[in-house]
Amino acid sequence: MPPEISALAREHLERLRAFYDAAPTAPKWGARCYRALLAHYYNLLIPPDASVLEIGCGSGELLAAIRAGKKAGIDISPTQIEAARRRVPEAEFFTQAGEVLTLDRKFDVIIIADTLNLAADVQRLLERLHTVSHADTRLLVNFQNTLWRPLLTLARALGLKSRQPQNSWLASSDVLNLLRLAGWSALTRHGRILVPCPALGLGTLLNRWLAPLLQWFCLTVFVVARPERSTSGQALTVSVIIPARNEAGNIAAAVARTPQMGAGTELVFVEGHSRDDTWEQIQQVAAAHPELKIRILQQTGKGKGDAVRAGFAVASGDILMILDADLTMPPEELPKFYDVLASGRAEFANGVRLVYPMDEKAMQFLNLCANKAFGLIFTWLLGQPVKDTLCGTKVLTRAHYDRIAANRTYFGDFDPFGDFDLLFGAAKLNLKIADVPIRYRERTYGTTNIQRWRHGWLLLRMVMFAARKLKFV
Repeated sequence: MPPEISALAREHLERLRAFYDAAPTAPKWGARCYRALLAHYYNLLIPPDASVLEIGCGSGELLAAIRAGKKAGIDISPTQIEAARRRVPEAEFFTQAGEVLTLDRKFDVIIIADTLNLAADVQRLLERLHTVSHADTRLLVNFQNTLWRPLLTLARALGLKSRQPQNSWLASSDVLNLLRLAGWSALTRHGRILVPCPALGLGTLLNRWLAPLLQWFCLTVFVVARPERSTSGQALTVSVIIPARNEAGNIAAAVARTPQMGAGTELVFVEGHSRDDTWEQIQQVAAAHPELKIRILQQTGKGKGDAVRAGFAVASGDILMILDADLTMPPEELPKFYDVLASGRAEFANGVRLVYPMDEKAMQFLNLCANKAFGLIFTWLLGQPVKDTLCGTKVLTRAHYDRIAANRTYFGDFDPFGDFDLLFGAAKLNLKIADVPIRYRERTYGTTNIQRWRHGWLLLRMVMFAARKLKFV
């Protein structure tokens, strides 16, 4: 039985139904251009195998251009729904209002494209979406920037834009507040589209290269959100992957200092072509601790990134952690990362060395400046606060890592360190990233494997590559 709504809401929905039943189902040229742009940006946010539900799908033009494994749409207008069925025969359509949504299934992605401002009760609509969501569902919302209201009003007066029902003109702050009230946690906010039509190629040029730098002036605002989580209380198993190259003096300490977490912790050592006796130390320490779950292997490729992937491939834990073998990130801090993921407060935990005071020789001044600069760049690039991109400790669940690995072709094999592959992959999948401050220590054995200038230039090239894939698209 559909949930009850107020008389005022019913009255608003009846006016909306009457308006769209009488509206044309074939949009004008300008609307088609605009929706093609929306589809382009939505396809960047939606995994191609996802199940997608669009709220307020109209005649199905946007849904037809969306790449997804399964597609469904709801709309209040029977006339528009019939047109949508003809336009997208492979999708399912239902005549419903979002405020009284009653579908008995779950979707990976829910889209609300330029519909939020027409809702009778936005908070109620957003609350009803939980009935068709699971823990990893992503809600993708776009709405038009209030700065454009005078121009759009003029375009409507000149007949360049279709007439619309009464519009709420929600500001970004309104939308973010309503999401919070309805139990959704906003992850990112991006402005898109400076020119809503091709304009002889100028639109494409400005939308790709200038819009990311002028987001506050863009026509439409995209917000990505996830359901707010509650603690399940279920203990999870943990795998700590420890890439080790020339770290013989740290192996025993890594085993002794890594605490047991959750339902059990395994250590996965991945030795990488060391010039000292690191491999022999790993073998000896593993043999000396039969009571612990320790896996050991030698990587066949090169670089930390290859070692991390090799370790993840054999790990058995629900949660995967990276611990650098130099132990400058104290292993005793790892339970903080476990708690963040196990509680559902985030889906990707990133270590941060730049909050607490660090040992005097832990980081050179130029390295500190570079770390702070990269943090600012990545915060803009990923759309979520990331204060320290170069801390080696990254933590995520096995399920989310598998999704990142399955979508790795979007970025390609570009990262020899392994950290950025995971960060960019998490951002592409719209995972919630949380910074976890740790107390950074200077190493007590060996020397760093980082080459400041060569690796710094490589990092800068990776940033430019990722910007092309995430921002300038």
